[in-house]
Amino acid sequence: MAEPAYTVVKRTPTVTEYLHLRAAAGLSPFSEEAASKGLAGTVFAIVLEKEDRVVGMGRLIGDGGCFFQIVDIAVNPSDQGQGLGKTIMQQLMAFVTDHLPATAYVSLIADVPANRLYEKFGFVETAPRSLGMARRAG
Repeated sequence: MAEPAYTVVKRTPTVTEYLHLRAAAGLSPFSEEAASKGLAGTVFAIVLEKEDRVVGMGRLIGDGGCFFQIVDIAVNPSDQGQGLGKTIMQQLMAFVTDHLPATAYVSLIADVPANRLYEKFGFVETAPRSLGMARRAG
C-alpha cells in the first residue's frame, strides 16, 4: 500500500498545532497566550498535513508593506528528510513574489544547517554589514 501523501494547506496553524510542532521540532517554547497573540499577526502561513495530522508549518509575519520575516519553519521529526522544508519555503516564497511589494525586506533567522536551504531561495548572510540580534522580553 502506498504511503499517504502530504497536502499543502494555506492556513495558519491552530495554537495546539503550533505549540506541538514547535516542541516536536525542537524550537523554543511559548505559552498558549503568547502563541494565540502571535498567530493572529500572521500575514501568510501554510501547514502540511498527512492524513488527519499537521506535520509541518511555516509563517510569514510583518508590517504589511516594508518588513517581513519568515518564521516557524518546522517539520515533525518522523517526516523530515523528504523535502518538506523545501516545500514550505516554496509556498512562502511564492506568496512573497506574488503579493509583497518589490521593495519589501524579507528576513529570517537561520539555524545551521538550514541556512543551506534558505540560500537556495536567495537568502544571503548579512554579515559583516549587519548582524542578527535577539533578546527575550523577560
